[in-house]
Amino acid sequence: MIANAAEPPLSGFTTLRTGGPAERLVVAETDAELIEAISTADAAGEPLTILGGGSNVVVTDEGVPGTVVLVRTRGVEVSVDACAGAWVTVAAGEPWDDLVARTVAEEWSGIEALSGIPGLTGATPIQNVGAYGQEVADTIARVTAYDRTARRIEVIAAGDCGFAYRTSRFKADPGRHVILSVTFQLPLGSMSAPVGYAELAARLGVAVGDRAASGDVREAVLDLRRRKGMVLDAADHDTWSVGSFFTNPLVDADAVPEGAPAWAQADGTVKTSAAWLVEQAGYPRGYPAAGAARLSTKHALAITNRGSASTADIVALAREVRDGVHDRFGIQLVPEPVLLGCALD
Repeated sequence: MIANAAEPPLSGFTTLRTGGPAERLVVAETDAELIEAISTADAAGEPLTILGGGSNVVVTDEGVPGTVVLVRTRGVEVSVDACAGAWVTVAAGEPWDDLVARTVAEEWSGIEALSGIPGLTGATPIQNVGAYGQEVADTIARVTAYDRTARRIEVIAAGDCGFAYRTSRFKADPGRHVILSVTFQLPLGSMSAPVGYAELAARLGVAVGDRAASGDVREAVLDLRRRKGMVLDAADHDTWSVGSFFTNPLVDADAVPEGAPAWAQADGTVKTSAAWLVEQAGYPRGYPAAGAARLSTKHALAITNRGSASTADIVALAREVRDGVHDRFGIQLVPEPVLLGCALD
């Protein structure tokens, strides 16, 4: 694989802090610069990689061929209506948690439980980012994207985004659309959306389905995430990760192991806990006891860089855990991050 030693390693742009350099690195600070970089690479037939906050990507050690574009666009436009709520259009390069903090301060509700998630706003529709009972699909009104196939900017209504658990049309057809901005419709008020996650409800002292002050929800979520090593901290190697490495699997009801958490889904499947499967398969927090790549000491679902890990080390541990869970329970764990130039198989 081609790498350009003159370019900085992409490890400096990812939360896992691994990965080799790009052949060519471009920083896009406006939509025009972003589209120009995409169009230039496409016209030349070059491989193209769009990189946002680097919080959900695992980059090969060998380096990335072609052009890597760092999305650094900024800007938030707001329209508030007493009936329709706050319509908030956010540039793809805006830091996600800064946006969440602003919505709480402005008393716009609906994404407060998504506090502390690293990365940029433009990545959230791709993954249909979710946590603690909320998903961005709950509040996204539309997504503005550049369609590389049609070579035009498109405004895509939420109903056409194909949102489902940790996926969307953007993830299902990777590389076609580059997100330029996301528009959210947020109810007005200081109270949160109904709390839909039992652990969070218990921390807040409310019943599941009740509301709490949005500021209290944000602080509770941040505390819960810090305890699990899920809030970025340069001094804490438990946060040198991509967060949860595997998604919670959706299985048939009769495939749920005895004692495993289970949440019935509308399509008849059951969602169970990937973290529970990992630990019960023999991979506790901190596994292995030594090594450059280990499971977080706070959360078994996060694979962490202890300071000197390579991407190869991360992938090897992920493969071991995935295969161990399959051998023990017959359930195939699916990676949550984008694997760029590397694979578990």
